[in-house]
Amino acid sequence: MTGSPEVIILGAGPAGVAAAHALTKAGKAQVSVLERAGQAGGNSTSFQIEGIWCDYGSHRFHPVADPKVIADVKGLLGEDLLLQPRHGRIRLGGRWIHFPLKPLDALLRLPPAFAASLFGDMALKPFRKRRDGARSFSSVLYDGLGPTISESFYFPYVRKLWGLDPDKLAVTLAERRVSSGSVGKILAKMLRMLPGMKGPTTGRFYYPRKGFGQITGTMAEASERAGARYAFGADILRIEREGSRVTAVVTRGPEGEVRHEGAQVFSTIPLTAALRLMDPPAPDEVIKAAQAIRFRGMILVYLILKTDQFTEYDAHYFPELSIPISRMSEPKNYNSAAGPKGLTILCAELPCDPGEKWWDMSDAELGRHYVQWLNGLGLPVRCEVLRCETRRIGQAYPVYDLDYQKHFEAVDGWLSSLDGFLSFGRQGLFAHDNTHHAFAMAYAAADCLRADGTIDRAAWAAHRAEFEHHRVED
Repeated sequence: MTGSPEVIILGAGPAGVAAAHALTKAGKAQVSVLERAGQAGGNSTSFQIEGIWCDYGSHRFHPVADPKVIADVKGLLGEDLLLQPRHGRIRLGGRWIHFPLKPLDALLRLPPAFAASLFGDMALKPFRKRRDGARSFSSVLYDGLGPTISESFYFPYVRKLWGLDPDKLAVTLAERRVSSGSVGKILAKMLRMLPGMKGPTTGRFYYPRKGFGQITGTMAEASERAGARYAFGADILRIEREGSRVTAVVTRGPEGEVRHEGAQVFSTIPLTAALRLMDPPAPDEVIKAAQAIRFRGMILVYLILKTDQFTEYDAHYFPELSIPISRMSEPKNYNSAAGPKGLTILCAELPCDPGEKWWDMSDAELGRHYVQWLNGLGLPVRCEVLRCETRRIGQAYPVYDLDYQKHFEAVDGWLSSLDGFLSFGRQGLFAHDNTHHAFAMAYAAADCLRADGTIDRAAWAAHRAEFEHHRVED
């Protein structure tokens, strides 16, 4: 790669690692990746507790990913990439229903009153008056899905996840988060689960033997073998620029300050953080816009139990407001792990911002609450609890409030005006996306790098338009 441009990548999460892999695999650049943590993967890394591989919540690699991305992941992991059946359930109206929804299970288990209201909403949709006023998350769902599923499932779930009422959330969240915009589409999706109508990957997901982080970890190793240099423990102090041109990134590491220069800076860190690091600073109005952009925090609560298996399900979903957690996963059920014997772990996702009551609570206290929540849901913890551990993520989800679009456009527009700087990925584009979407963004960024180190801006704009069609897979 002698003579190829130098690209500095900020962040070694999925987007940063995938960009390093794509650039080095194609021989398009000399790559340096700067990461504050001690390893690659970001919130998509994995770690062991008592010999059990755990993730930062529930992660799956979805078969709907771009074929090029899936082919790369399969090639890197080989037999370690398992194709697993989805086997979750959701708490709705006090009953457990299989998730993803299955026709027979929904028919037998949906509360009768709920089912009748649901079909009534579908029948009355042509006659239902649309909500007046500005469009929001709640108005789009109410108009598309009707009051029953909106008020019983989606509205309480988003209150829990984002800490805001549905009327305070933007239309974009409905477009990105809710792939089935009508009851008819939900039923059609259920019908595709019937035997004879299912494709080879319908109702399935890819998952590595050693946790979800094995994907980014293996990809990082492949990019290193191809020449990428990773600097871990690198704390970014500033991003230097001369006018509209980014010239260098300065980090502080074990050996002091280091100045990194390159033709391009690919940033996958939060766009708000990138803006704060600019030297000289961005215009005041852009800084104010960045200060108005919010992320939602999350506490991952890991309950270590002395039993082989707590339930047969990989994930439980809790839309009801009676329980603070939004989802619970049992890691051993994701990779069909047989060991260690006599131990399992339950990982709860507790949406929570720094400063809220749960955030500063001790692990032991959170563990006691966790057990109480499960007992109250008819999932009694009868085995011995070994202990509870937690992980806290300050910026887990972008918050799409009603004003976010204008603030995002101000920050994104200014960052996009800089030469030698490209922001992408979940954090870099403030996108509520899956990991395979982050990979697709990274591959697109690599494709847009020219041999002279410049970016094909027209091609990047076309890719940005494609990103708008990304839909979250749960």
